[in-house]
Amino acid sequence: MKRNFSPAVRWFLSLGILGLTQALSLAKPNLVIIFCDDLGYGDLSSFGHPTIHTPHLDRMAAEGQKWTNFYAAASVCTPSRAGLLTGRLPIRNGMCSDKRRVLFPDSASGLPASEITVAEALREAGYATAAVGKWHLGHLPEFLPTANGFDSYYGIPYSNDMDRVPNKGPKGRAGLMKPESAYWNVPLMRDTEILERSPNQSYLTRNYTREAVAYIEEQAETPGRPFFLYLAHSMPHVPIFASGAFSGRSQAGRYGDVIEEIDWSVRQVLKTLRDHQLDRDTVVLFTSDNGPWLPFKTHGGSAGHLRDGKGSTWEGGMREPTIFWGPGYVEPGIIHEMGSTLDVFATFLDLAQQTVPSDRVYDGGSLAPVLSGKGHSPRQEMFFYHGEQLHAVRLGEYKLHFTTKTEYVGQKPRRHDPPLLFHLGEDPAEKFDVAADQPEVLAAIRALAERHQRSFDPPRSQLEARIAK
Repeated sequence: MKRNFSPAVRWFLSLGILGLTQALSLAKPNLVIIFCDDLGYGDLSSFGHPTIHTPHLDRMAAEGQKWTNFYAAASVCTPSRAGLLTGRLPIRNGMCSDKRRVLFPDSASGLPASEITVAEALREAGYATAAVGKWHLGHLPEFLPTANGFDSYYGIPYSNDMDRVPNKGPKGRAGLMKPESAYWNVPLMRDTEILERSPNQSYLTRNYTREAVAYIEEQAETPGRPFFLYLAHSMPHVPIFASGAFSGRSQAGRYGDVIEEIDWSVRQVLKTLRDHQLDRDTVVLFTSDNGPWLPFKTHGGSAGHLRDGKGSTWEGGMREPTIFWGPGYVEPGIIHEMGSTLDVFATFLDLAQQTVPSDRVYDGGSLAPVLSGKGHSPRQEMFFYHGEQLHAVRLGEYKLHFTTKTEYVGQKPRRHDPPLLFHLGEDPAEKFDVAADQPEVLAAIRALAERHQRSFDPPRSQLEARIAK
């Protein structure tokens, strides 16, 4: 008797055993995040830098999607990373503070156990998970990656300029501008154990890359289980270091050396995926936690055409150079729609065919329809927090500033009444205030901000508790 199979079943049967295995593996792609620290919007050649050469990232952008309106969750490290991994604004889970902007080696707390990280959600969906590089969401055992959904961890638990050794090297900024690894007692860890103190920071990017490549190769040897890799570089956060192969290589000086080594690292990751025929089964995201640390001059990056940098809620502080790559999933193109690291949680769960938990509020939506070229971004608004204070709101092409503050340190916050308003399509550099000409837009964004702030009560900050001496 002739059997009438559905078109989908006939397609699967036509593939044969090998083809069926490949088709099923595509149902849950491997997921990789390559996350930089303090990378500026203008630091890649594909995003406009004239003297830093990033051919591998440029190829990644040409083969994938280059996002021109993609935002970090915050303008400094700890809250930004909390937003990336939880899909929630840091103000919702206490991972921000007006008193201590980030976690420090004497911090007694970290990411609350009640938060669900993307690693935890993906592990529930059957993924193997690994974190490599900078963490900065709590250095005590109960806050490390292995307590937050990652099967393994290799890296440093906070910024590479912390744990300064007393009376060693020049004081203050001078030590950061002419750095030696011995000036900092930062720990290099595997899982919860400290491997060494004061590791040679010239090899951090290379060592992180080695670990990431080894992890991908290990997963390739055990097919059938998708994996999630979070590779968070310590660079180009000051102090900046490059290995010998890249030292003195870039026309853009020491900072250029560092970025070009990160570009090399990206090549190694993508090459490993290709070599093991995993490229069509994998989606890779490249972005940064916040904008460039401008006070460090040539040791800090460039926001390109955008205004200001790290620590501010101007565009240069939070709009990041962003690339999605995945030949089996990502339709190549330049994307001008809005996106954020806050959308990564929902996007990755969508790609893994999982639903976002319904027991809490999330601040992102899935970008999977955009990646496939079959839909649009759900993001029409963005809230810009400086610590616990809402400084700015974007709605569509317009961005309203209630308060502004230049750079990471220095000037005091400046309150604006009436608020400043910029049309980011016409004026991404935020030079020309159009508030007087757009009273209806001003009113609409004011109302949006008020609804947002009335919708929740911020919990106590996790960043202020210190370890008792």
